[in-house]
This record gives sequence, C-alpha cells and structure tokens, in this order.
Amino acid sequence: MTDLIDIALQAAGGLAHFRSFRTVSARLHHTGGLWQLKQREGVLTDSRVTVDLHAQRASHAPFAPSTDHSIFTADRVEIRREDGSLVESLDAPRASFDGFEMATPWSNTQLAYFAGYTMWTYLTSPFVLRFPGVEAEEIEPWTVDGLPWRRLRVKFPPGIATHSALQTFYFDADGLLRRHDYEVDIQGRNAAARYLSDYVEVQGLRMPTRFRIYPRTPDNLALPDPLIVGVDLSDFRFE
Repeated sequence: MTDLIDIALQAAGGLAHFRSFRTVSARLHHTGGLWQLKQREGVLTDSRVTVDLHAQRASHAPFAPSTDHSIFTADRVEIRREDGSLVESLDAPRASFDGFEMATPWSNTQLAYFAGYTMWTYLTSPFVLRFPGVEAEEIEPWTVDGLPWRRLRVKFPPGIATHSALQTFYFDADGLLRRHDYEVDIQGRNAAARYLSDYVEVQGLRMPTRFRIYPRTPDNLALPDPLIVGVDLSDFRFE
C-alpha cells in the first residue's frame, strides 16, 4: 500500500510540493445527463471552482443565471451574492438527501453540496490519500488493454464528505490516477466509474483536464452510455 501511494504522489508532483499551496482553482465545463435529471441544467455548466487543499472547503461561481457563488463545507452550504450577503443556506446538508433516488431533483444548495464535495475530492486526489483518517490497502490489479492498473481500496472517515465511504482508485504504470470507482450515496447508491485523462503540468503538479463518469455494472465494467457527468478543466491556478 505505502509503495503505491508513494508512487502515485510522486507521479502527481510530490506531497511536499502539493502542501506548499493553499488552494487550487480551475475553469470547468460540465456535460452529461445528470444536470437535466436533477433540474439544475445550466446552473454550473460553465463556472470556476476553488478548493482548499488542507481543509474540506470549496466554492463555485457563478450560479447561473445569477452572479451568486457557493461556499461548501461538510456541515453547511451557503449561496451568497457578490457583496457577500446570504441568499440561502443549508445546515447538515447530507441529511437533506435522505430517501433520494437517481431522478430526485435538487435545490441549488443541494447542488452546491454535491458539486463542492465532488470537486474537492477530485482536485485533491491522489494527495487526499494522505489526509488524516483516510485508510487504503492495495487490492488485485485490473487489466486494461492487456496492461495492469494497480488499485487501492480506500476508506474515508465520517468527517470527510464524499460519494461513499469505500472507493477504489486505479493507477497506470506511471503512477497516474486513471479510474476512480464509488457509489453515490446521496442518489440511491448508484455505482459509477470516473475516468481521468489529458494530464497537464501546472506549477509542478500534474492535473487531469478531462473526467468522464459512467454507470458501473456489478461485474466492475463501465458502461459506454449514458454519460452521467463530463468535466473539462482549464486555467488551473495554485496559490
């Protein structure tokens, strides 16, 4: 386990270098069927996301058609105007999804919660594997095009908001994260596989610019259709 995590962190630019920054932000473009299904189509199609690299906090702006922005933490989500005044808030946001299924619509604060924890997890990976309370063990590899992708089975502590407590991370021969599996607890525990590609180097760290998320079968295969979510990232800035 330690060997694979170390390889992954080094391939991504090194843990010490990652920890030298406070935040990362990026321009994002969303596609996929999820947004229409949740009746939030167009709200975050084109926005900027900023995540804290040392605590679970994130923000998206704008919440179209307004110029409002979100402030996400695991325990509370807020939507605020440009002047900082509060539009709406949601305490204990995860509890608000109790009983939700894949087709259950979301409010803007629920969207802010989902988008906040999702992009925080994505933009801090694989370095999140060294966060306090995160446990990982290497499991049998998965073969892709005749080549083995090494895998980590990861358990997140209750204090970190994320898709599900148990997730699986796949790494190629160079140590880059290429696939990420989970169940989305807040929408009926649907199984998903996220593929990462088109890596770029940003201020000494390697970041994927393309995510594609598909349904995952009980046999651990990703279906080619439908596309649940597509994310394209550009204009990264570490500060």
